[in-house]
Amino acid sequence: MSDRRTFIQKAFGLGAGMFAAFRLFADSQNGPTSRSRSTHAGPFFSMPVVTADIGDLPYTMDGSTKVFHLIAEVVKQQISPLKTIDAWGFNGSAPGPTIQVNQGDHVRVVFENRLPEPTSIHWHGFEDTIQNDGQPGISQEPVKPGGRFVYEFNIHQEGTYFYHSHMAMQEMAGMLGAFIMHPKEPYRPHCDKDFLIHLQEYAVLPNNTVPNTMNMEFNWLVFNGKAGPATTPLIVRLGDRVRIRFVNLGMDHHPMHLHGHTFYTTGTEGGRIPEAAWWPGNTVLVGVAQARTVEFVANNPGDWMIHCHLPHHMMNQMSSTAGKMTRTAGMPAGGDMNTGMGMLNGTPGAPMGEDYGPALGRGLGGVGNASDTPTTNGPLSQKKAMDAMPGMQHDMGNMQMGQMAPDDIAKNANDVPNFPQDAYMEGPMMAMDEMVDRPENYGLRAGWSGFMQGMMTFVRVLPPDKYDEVIARMKQAKRPNDPYAAILERA
Repeated sequence: MSDRRTFIQKAFGLGAGMFAAFRLFADSQNGPTSRSRSTHAGPFFSMPVVTADIGDLPYTMDGSTKVFHLIAEVVKQQISPLKTIDAWGFNGSAPGPTIQVNQGDHVRVVFENRLPEPTSIHWHGFEDTIQNDGQPGISQEPVKPGGRFVYEFNIHQEGTYFYHSHMAMQEMAGMLGAFIMHPKEPYRPHCDKDFLIHLQEYAVLPNNTVPNTMNMEFNWLVFNGKAGPATTPLIVRLGDRVRIRFVNLGMDHHPMHLHGHTFYTTGTEGGRIPEAAWWPGNTVLVGVAQARTVEFVANNPGDWMIHCHLPHHMMNQMSSTAGKMTRTAGMPAGGDMNTGMGMLNGTPGAPMGEDYGPALGRGLGGVGNASDTPTTNGPLSQKKAMDAMPGMQHDMGNMQMGQMAPDDIAKNANDVPNFPQDAYMEGPMMAMDEMVDRPENYGLRAGWSGFMQGMMTFVRVLPPDKYDEVIARMKQAKRPNDPYAAILERA
């Protein structure tokens, strides 16, 4: 009996010790420096997802059915202050608006095709009937120009999904949108902010507005249809738990990196990952046709970059047809004497021959021609640069557009192999703070926009007073169909 009593006492003691240790661990993880996967339980509801620069697709009710009207059409998409392209999208934007529903909903999507050619819509990741999968010529007839098709779903899944054209080149023209299925039982721990970022690429020549969907390389890399610095920052309060959902539909994979915080990857395009399988990091690879969801506690105040870490995806307008941007010292490496002297030879005649066609891609011919001679950057006069970029902040204190501060460039720079790299491509001379001004940018350091290009934006982790100030300015803007409406209503 004594042995049994001793065993029970020891068992209770061990259990109490483990419970106390668990409480201590949990309390330590909830501290101000926590990067924990689990923090405060929070309210028991799902925060609406904010898709900055895009917004949501509204719906009506037909009895117990949520009815969405989705329109495929040609759209004018301003991807940068000085660059607007002719994309194909949905309901006036590319990407299209986000659809948000709840697990258990019955959903009807009335799709209308206003494009000049047939299309169909695939619902990426849906476990539903074959009749509603959107496979052209297989599960349905393609929807002809002016035609309609009605998709019906019983939502039994939860997570981050998306819709897109199932015509390959149409995808590359911009036809993508998010479809969020909120769980019947809200995720734990509760997230105070929930954002979605689409990852897309375009190949657009400097003198054109139409993306080349056949290209294998791209010169405009965008978040939610915008290239930095035109992207809208994600605004969070210090201490918030934040969820970010990445959706990638393009030709490139994107390693998404967050500064200043460690996150956990908590979901894929297949739904929520069981908590025991979450993994920590600060960079997550989002492959083509994938979604990745990350969560973190915003415990480190500051304006933190979030961006694709592929170097060429942190730039804008990378195209040889733009001409030289800085300078060339001596003959271009690898060129013959005639080429180095500018005496072009081609067929049928220089400089219009095939050998000297514009290049943007990997040998696709025409705008994809790779047979022209690559060169480094070259001189650009201050006057031409200023004339070509109206509205740019050409006066940055003592700096002028096309100039650098005296100590920015070493005296022997032209003698250093591989110079220049970034010296003339980013910096105060490229700033356009005023052109991209919006409430979400309030308080950013002057000239910040000169260092943000391509797939870049901020996660702004603001102390309560600064957060309240930015939110107040966002409310005062009274923007129609504001993507931040769900947050502003609760602020």
